[in-house]
Amino acid sequence: MGNYKKEKSRRARETDSSKNSVKIHTKGVNFYHDEKEVALRKMRTGGQAIRDRNGKILKAAAYQTRKGHNEVARVEPNRKWFGNTHVSTQEQLDLFRKTMEEKVNDPFSILLKTSKLPLSLITDSKKQGRMHLLETESFSQVFGPKAPRRKPKMKVASMDELANKATELEENYQVEKDSGLKGEEEFSTLVSEPIFQKGQSKRIWNELYKVNHLKLNEEVVDSSDVIIHVLDARDPIGTRCLAVEKYIQKEAPHKHLLFVLNKCDLVPTWVTAAWVKTLSKEYPTIAFHASINNSFGKGALIQLLRQYSRHHSDKKQISVGFIGYPNTGKSSIINTLRAKSVCSVAPIPGETKVWQYITLMKRIYLIDCPGIVPPSSDQSETDIVLKGVVRVENVQMPEDHIPALLERVKPVYLQRTYGIHSWDDHIDFLSQVAKKTGKLLKGGEPDLGTVSKMILNDWLRGKIPFFVAPPTPEHTENVQGENDPKNENYIDQKFKNIPVSTDFIQEDVMELEESNIGNDLVQDEVKEDCDWDEIYKDVEGEVVDEPEISEDAQPAKKQKLEKSTKRKLDESIDDDESKIKKPKRMTTNKMKVGFNFYDSANVKNRNRNKSKPKK
Repeated sequence: MGNYKKEKSRRARETDSSKNSVKIHTKGVNFYHDEKEVALRKMRTGGQAIRDRNGKILKAAAYQTRKGHNEVARVEPNRKWFGNTHVSTQEQLDLFRKTMEEKVNDPFSILLKTSKLPLSLITDSKKQGRMHLLETESFSQVFGPKAPRRKPKMKVASMDELANKATELEENYQVEKDSGLKGEEEFSTLVSEPIFQKGQSKRIWNELYKVNHLKLNEEVVDSSDVIIHVLDARDPIGTRCLAVEKYIQKEAPHKHLLFVLNKCDLVPTWVTAAWVKTLSKEYPTIAFHASINNSFGKGALIQLLRQYSRHHSDKKQISVGFIGYPNTGKSSIINTLRAKSVCSVAPIPGETKVWQYITLMKRIYLIDCPGIVPPSSDQSETDIVLKGVVRVENVQMPEDHIPALLERVKPVYLQRTYGIHSWDDHIDFLSQVAKKTGKLLKGGEPDLGTVSKMILNDWLRGKIPFFVAPPTPEHTENVQGENDPKNENYIDQKFKNIPVSTDFIQEDVMELEESNIGNDLVQDEVKEDCDWDEIYKDVEGEVVDEPEISEDAQPAKKQKLEKSTKRKLDESIDDDESKIKKPKRMTTNKMKVGFNFYDSANVKNRNRNKSKPKK
């Protein structure tokens, strides 16, 4: 076949004939131009009028008027040009206001489409209007020579009445009600060590959101469509950044804020369920356990992020920013979602120095931010240390923070962890632990500093059981008030499947049965477990190389749930026991062995060893 001009024209004719196989000539219809070509030619010549030989317009062009500039146009006297397009009654406006207030305060409602309705005219302004004093009374009428002379108002008419009034005030004087007096301030020391200023530097706050005066830096808050606030399940209220929440609510109300309750494996199940119920009244809350092989809440979080991406269908992708206190597990959550190590993690604060951009899916990106600590006058140095803001090895006097730790933890847990029966004060406690662990100086004196750092590290890593009890339902109702949504919505999670790794005493575990806070959220287990790796196949990092399964491999036993760990603690600890048995390490099977997988069965050649049936 040739490639010259005739051959090309022949191919073009064949393709045209294949599309329009038969052309039928109809009388009165242009055979050479189709309807689109005719319409295109009319559009090109439609802007010109048709005139005769004398220049008189026979047919006006499109949108052409024959009236001159000085002639006045006349509007057709029809009601459709002067009537109202839509009339809203006062009842409809009141209903609209009420519905808007409910939806604005509902954390589970999302604004899908904005209209040009002037909502500022519908809602009443809460701020008082400006007083126009000069318009009411001019300056000359008040202070000028024409100002009226008014008689001053005096409460007393003579000196005797003034003396009696002063005596009466002196007798009824109360020091407590005198706001003009300055009270004697107790002695308080300012934060002297620079280590306690960690997480409050200008560089970290610049990483969080724009604070660079006139230059607008698109950082974590400004670059994110969805903001995830990571909280510690042991102390959710203590690890909340209220300043950042107020900034988002005021400056960026269109951004979605949600809470992730991380480290829920360190608290009982009923505590997690109660905190989720309490925090869900303000923002959507998800319980989470960060682990690449044995995680909890991963599917619920991915499903929620996918819902947000569907709502923002006009964007090519959405960004999800992670904020929170240091050492709350922001980078660990990202590694769990990606199912591999993409962010550097460590059980010490300050591992993430700058924010990182990670791809989760084709339309979802994650932003990791260094931990932030909002400056507060209520926080002491001990609170900063116990929240895990600073590194323990950099603290100058770690033994000064042990008394607060002993007050927060029940003595039973300390006895079980370190094998100490009783102690008088924190010095006695540290001395006994030093002798028990062999941390001694010259002359057999206990090394209090080293032991204190060891105990603080155990506290931060969750080896010492501790949690802040959630508020009661009556207290939460009084705090929230009328802003709560009528229909309480919660993200569906099975809290019984949380792999609780800490053993609690019977008193802390039995509260699950006594209190009804977590019972309505804890649901029954499903017969068939859901494999999130099969559902979310397009998530990057979900496919993990599986190791070869040996013949002796056995299916992993189900982990003991927190509810089944209701064991009674021994009332007395034997004095003869010098060594304390460490709790068994929680084992997880990295191989996919379970309901839908075979470990050693030969399914393909099922009848290989059997004899052939006789004919």
